[in-house]
Amino acid sequence: MPEGRILVVDDEERQREIYRDILQGEGYKAETAAGGESALKMLEHTRFDLVITDLNMAGMTGLQLLTEIVMDDPTVAVIMITGYPSIQSAVEATRKGVYQYLEKPVDRDTLLEVVDKVFERLSALKRTIIGDSPATKAMMRMILKVAPTAHTVLILGESGTGKELVAREIHQHSPRHDRPFLAVNCAALTETLLESELFGHEKGSFTDAHQMKRGVFERAHQSTLFLDEIGDTSLGMQAKILRVLQEREFFRVGGTEPLKTDVRIISATNRNLEQRVKEGKFREDLYYRLNVIPIVCPPLRERGVDIDILAYHFMRKASLVAGRHVEQISAEALEALRSYSWPGNIRQLEWAMERAVVLGESDRVGLVDLPPEILQTSPPAAVAAESSIAPSAAPTNASGPIITEDSWEEHEKAKIMEALQRSNGNITRAAQLLGMTFRTLQYRLEKFGIKRP
Repeated sequence: MPEGRILVVDDEERQREIYRDILQGEGYKAETAAGGESALKMLEHTRFDLVITDLNMAGMTGLQLLTEIVMDDPTVAVIMITGYPSIQSAVEATRKGVYQYLEKPVDRDTLLEVVDKVFERLSALKRTIIGDSPATKAMMRMILKVAPTAHTVLILGESGTGKELVAREIHQHSPRHDRPFLAVNCAALTETLLESELFGHEKGSFTDAHQMKRGVFERAHQSTLFLDEIGDTSLGMQAKILRVLQEREFFRVGGTEPLKTDVRIISATNRNLEQRVKEGKFREDLYYRLNVIPIVCPPLRERGVDIDILAYHFMRKASLVAGRHVEQISAEALEALRSYSWPGNIRQLEWAMERAVVLGESDRVGLVDLPPEILQTSPPAAVAAESSIAPSAAPTNASGPIITEDSWEEHEKAKIMEALQRSNGNITRAAQLLGMTFRTLQYRLEKFGIKRP
């Protein structure tokens, strides 16, 4: 049975009833509105995943309705239907964020095909991006809306919130999905290496350039390129990236002939780019080029019910890897997870559940199995009840948890060293254990001054 609610808007009663009956016949929950004004009133009280609207209606037009919907809730998908198509209206509808623009007459099969695609993509996102909070649902619907377009996307969020996963999902649900997804961590490379990685180089262009190399802008032709940590690039590198966005061409290092590329750029940063623009550390023109469509990855502490869902997901995943049979999380442990601030976000939660499964001695994760920093948010009596230790053993702070960004980095450093030990110093294997890319792990090894055993 298809999930999701659909609102059909048309000032012709017969037409909207036809669409409603087709959708309901396939199991969709479909309701109707006689015009834009009545549709907006319904949207105030009922959450719809999809709105199918006529373009030319008495009173409020379909474009005006689309504008109001996007302003109120940009995560609602909109399909626009018209009997009087024009290039101008199609361009304007696309610019405003319409999901699909259809010409009348729309037959049953065409309507269902388009509607099915909306919900198929949303369903696929739910299987990959885990969570049921309003913030997560809003993020998933934004991915659904921007994926079919070629627009540049800027993903914003703290470290560990899953920005690369969002980028991969946009690519996977785009027309470019059959081409390789390429990613570069801009902070993990020196400027010289980053320039070579992005643009490639000609043979002999510098001392170690023994052969010609194609950069990712060239290899990502007709595909998607993810530029992670774009906020850490130099002003000089920013100027070169801006040229690619503006001119759709670039030069290899040492090259004299411009090379054309059709690449979709998705970038990400955990920095405040507006502030960096004011400080003169980031180009304003590049910022506006990148920030065509912003998507915010909410921090875990703002995702409410997702903490429970993700905790169970990571617990089951860790159980399979460890070969242990762990099925439950105690109520006290869940409450501690919910109360914690999660400076390391989803990545930290995954490591916490992996630790709990590996070190635990029963089929249930309890308070005593959680890392010490999480126990700081739990009542000392609750910790003592499960661990049979003195209440004073759980460190507390009158102003709240004493975990800081620095102490999270120490925790992350310890996890990296543990992964290197388990992989016998193999960086590729360690990166897999940590859920990182090879380059991201290399960057963290350099950042923390860690040497392979």
